[in-house]
Amino acid sequence: MKAIILAAGEGKRLHPLTLNQPKCLVELFGKSILKWQVDVFNHFNITDIAVVKGYMEEKINIPDINYYINKKFRDTNMVETLFTAREIMDDSVIVSYGDIIFEKHVFEKLFSSSANISLIVDKNWLSYWNTRFKDPLDDAESLTIDKNGNITSIGQKTTEIADIQAQYIGLMKFRGEGLEILKSFYDKSKLSAQNGKNPLNSSLIFEKSFMTDLLQGMIDNGVKIKAIPISNSWLELDSYNDFVVYKNMYEKNTLSKFFNVSN
Repeated sequence: MKAIILAAGEGKRLHPLTLNQPKCLVELFGKSILKWQVDVFNHFNITDIAVVKGYMEEKINIPDINYYINKKFRDTNMVETLFTAREIMDDSVIVSYGDIIFEKHVFEKLFSSSANISLIVDKNWLSYWNTRFKDPLDDAESLTIDKNGNITSIGQKTTEIADIQAQYIGLMKFRGEGLEILKSFYDKSKLSAQNGKNPLNSSLIFEKSFMTDLLQGMIDNGVKIKAIPISNSWLELDSYNDFVVYKNMYEKNTLSKFFNVSN
């Protein structure tokens, strides 16, 4: 099994922390985000790890990791960043956003999933979002799950809490047929977009498509994507406010509500 960490973006909302380093190198509780992830992967004997770099790529140089560079990181988004590492996308692949940390038991649930495509989703998202945002709906997106545990909607803006059964955290696994479906659907969508309209998101050029656009497009075409539910035990570092919130909670010994640093 391989792991691909998507770490090409600049992270402007984290300024000043990312003025002189990429987002994945920002430290939380004594370790960079990237090191948090690599340590978890290594714990599960995953050593075939690739990082897709972009912004300040020369700063990312952890040894024994394969590197790919999305040279167009300023003009693209997560989908294109992922496919920068296409040459290693075979067998089973873990894909992780470069701005999250997660406890080992979270990863173990994903690691052990037998589904072709699996996504970690946080069922206890609302209390976490309430800690980070004045109005959770300003940032949260739709995620609905059917009776068989498959995702039916993801990444859509909504004004209804009822449309959010969980939140996608940016950690997923593609294995076997699921990985081939992913690559095939990407190719067909990119080819279709050459006719002038992005089939994944009509308001964006194809290269700016979000990962959730790609996932929703697959779902709309009948692809089964399994939700792997968790309750907290992860953190996203998306803004400077996030950094301040986590630092304050850590100092007050209240962070364990959302994330256990020792796990």
